Amino acid sequence: MRRHLPTGGLRVLDIGGATGAHSAWLAADGHQVTLFDIVPEHVAAARQLADKTPGMTVALADARRLPVPDGSFDAALLLGPLYHLTDRDERLAALREAGRAVRPGGWIFVAAISRFASLFDGLARGFLFDPEFQRIVSVDLASGQHRNDGDHPHWFTTGYFHHPGELRQECLDAGLDLLDVVGVEGLAGWLPQLTERWSHPADLDVVLRFTRAVENEPSLLGLSSHLIAITRTPT
Repeated sequence: MRRHLPTGGLRVLDIGGATGAHSAWLAADGHQVTLFDIVPEHVAAARQLADKTPGMTVALADARRLPVPDGSFDAALLLGPLYHLTDRDERLAALREAGRAVRPGGWIFVAAISRFASLFDGLARGFLFDPEFQRIVSVDLASGQHRNDGDHPHWFTTGYFHHPGELRQECLDAGLDLLDVVGVEGLAGWLPQLTERWSHPADLDVVLRFTRAVENEPSLLGLSSHLIAITRTPT
């Protein structure tokens, strides 16, 4: 996001911002950030963070019905709601609401979970050798509809997993101008042997540099567990 947003001075909307992890650093960058979330516990935690973070405000709201005037923000983050809106029409409603709230030409960053995330996670952590997890993954691959009916720890919750091309199309269908779809983690996210290198700045720089080198390579997008669509509102 920092590649696209100028330093400071923007009105930023963090839609479904949970406990404020992104709002806090955006506010520290000098932006005026408004966080909305639909979960009361998240809002309460985010308000505690906002109390010690100048430039950050928090309120309870639904991503599909934002209590803000048209064009009242310069940029918006939608870094979670699409995970949990399992109906396509509701995802489009959230995308359109973000587009309504942001001025013409403003930035909207949209995150999704990859269609293949549960498969790769299952391989990396051994879950795939459980017959029930195999069933979940098979449904994920066929439809994107992820269900953990047994509430098994670490198997995520009810959600929707996007094919990279599907995320692209939903942004376009919501009337947004699409600049790019990038993978966040790439292969590095599935390699536990890299963990010890995160604390070494030079090593971390190497991993990030080469992850970025292929972040929008179409043949590799689904390898990332998370995707981000970089969009703007039409001018």
